Amino acid sequence: VGLIGLNGSGKTTLLKVIAGIEPPDTGRISIMNGRTVAYLPQNPPFIPEQTVLDAIFSASGGAMALLHDYEAACDALAHNGADESLLRRVSELGSELEAAGAWELETDARIVLGKLGLTDTSAPMGKLSGGQRRRVALAHALLTRPDLLILDEPTNHLDADTVAWLETYLQRYPGALLLVTHDRYFLDRVTNRIFELDRGAIQSFTGGYSDYLEAKEAQDALRAVAGEKRDNLARRELAWLRRGAKARSTKQKARVGRAETLLAQPKEKDAEALDIATGSRRIGSKIVELHGVSKGYGGQPLIRDFSYALERGDRLGIIGPNGSGKTTLLDMLVGRLAPDSGRVEIGQTVVLGYYDQESRALNDQMRVIDYIREVAENIQTADGQLITAGQMLQRFLFPPAMQYAEIGRLSGGERRRLYLLRILMAAPNVLVLDEPTNDLDIQTLTALEEYLDTFPGALIAVSHDRYFLDRTVQHLFRLEGDGEVREIPGNYSAYLERRAADQAAESEAARAKPAPSPPIAAQPPTAQKKLSFKEQKELSDLEAAISGAEAKKVKLEAELAKAAADFGRVQRLCADIAAIDAKLDRDMARWSELA
Repeated sequence: VGLIGLNGSGKTTLLKVIAGIEPPDTGRISIMNGRTVAYLPQNPPFIPEQTVLDAIFSASGGAMALLHDYEAACDALAHNGADESLLRRVSELGSELEAAGAWELETDARIVLGKLGLTDTSAPMGKLSGGQRRRVALAHALLTRPDLLILDEPTNHLDADTVAWLETYLQRYPGALLLVTHDRYFLDRVTNRIFELDRGAIQSFTGGYSDYLEAKEAQDALRAVAGEKRDNLARRELAWLRRGAKARSTKQKARVGRAETLLAQPKEKDAEALDIATGSRRIGSKIVELHGVSKGYGGQPLIRDFSYALERGDRLGIIGPNGSGKTTLLDMLVGRLAPDSGRVEIGQTVVLGYYDQESRALNDQMRVIDYIREVAENIQTADGQLITAGQMLQRFLFPPAMQYAEIGRLSGGERRRLYLLRILMAAPNVLVLDEPTNDLDIQTLTALEEYLDTFPGALIAVSHDRYFLDRTVQHLFRLEGDGEVREIPGNYSAYLERRAADQAAESEAARAKPAPSPPIAAQPPTAQKKLSFKEQKELSDLEAAISGAEAKKVKLEAELAKAAADFGRVQRLCADIAAIDAKLDRDMARWSELA
């Protein structure tokens, strides 16, 4: 089930009520005996001193506790070397996992941790970034395998490749799933039912997000027809009453009563819609130019010798794995960060609007309306109309009662929407958006995308949201994390198609490549040295040893193919094969010398 609705409509509250974190005011939540529920909040709590390993397997018993002990022993073995007691402990725990049938869980844990980039399980939680802590909490939720998994914005802080993996993982998840997400591709591929929360009421729609859109459009069309019929009937009844109907008969009295009832009925209000209609400024020919820009940290290059001249009407998307330097590039572009080498030039007519990932300009103690009035008391809209700051807030779905509340009382999505309004009110002609889709609801994203369709300036957006990139950008730069910045024409879907085609071509080329010819036997030197008796025996023994090792390797490889689901056995077999390969290399070198 995918839950959608405006920011502030109560989506997170509903998830907390279902998860048992908050009690309902009325009604009850019933969970059958033996059924388990796991909840991933937007900002998971954490214990700073706790290690990643403890956080992932915390508050769990049975197989999860056993797996925690096994992983801790393996980690200690990796750091302390082949200590006999540790080897014995790992072996004992491996046997217990085998007896409990938990090797599949161990393999699943390895896959989940690897895909989420959690390689250092001994790191304390307090030293991790917010995104890393969230991935730890996600790993914990996935590995507990509850009957109902509740996820609040699970794709935030995940790169596009990890989101694609999570899609596949959740499609195969055997339990029930309830999630809130702004990622419309994710919503369409993972869910088979949509709940829409609107003004306190929930409607259920069968199918994914695209099915919901079709059903919603048909529903709105029916409502429009029904509303038009009701208005026409009301007009006719009102005209009849105005002609002075005489209530002398039962029929006339009934009609008067029906007319009065019809006219007294409250009209259904349309759902509130976000109206982004801010103005913009003229932009000159020189906008932003980067000349040979480089930046790195701790000897690790993030961006190396990158040059680009931004042009009017550019729609650029910046993609790449987490930690590859995307935000660093934006900070240099807007002047918040100086490059290690190269220079950034900004045109005189440029007014930058930087929507950063952390919403750093928000002050929790300030009232909502005062925060907007800091920019301007009156705002000119795109159609030339002059409106007050309060009216502009209403267009951004902040009613008068909310305008005098402190910013700290807003939900995460409302805070991001307010921050977006502040950026757009300055009428920028170059928009720089760092993860604009995090915490914004789908309706706000749709309105933002429509605004960007007619935005006359230049746009640069960092995003992991594939739908948003497809909808708004025409050109991509991918940061590879080693300093290289790769230019990619087209939107994100076009990039994925080209990448899939390249991978298929590489795979086909590898299959078509002829097998390497066997090495030509070493020719004895012209002046042969006669072998001693000892060397002759060594040569004979080596030939037998090489033959035996090759046969043993074939046998182990066959066992490896059968043990794919048993991670512990796979590890042991791989180690054995590696040891045989190393010995074969040494024996073959000596055999060649003697032969």
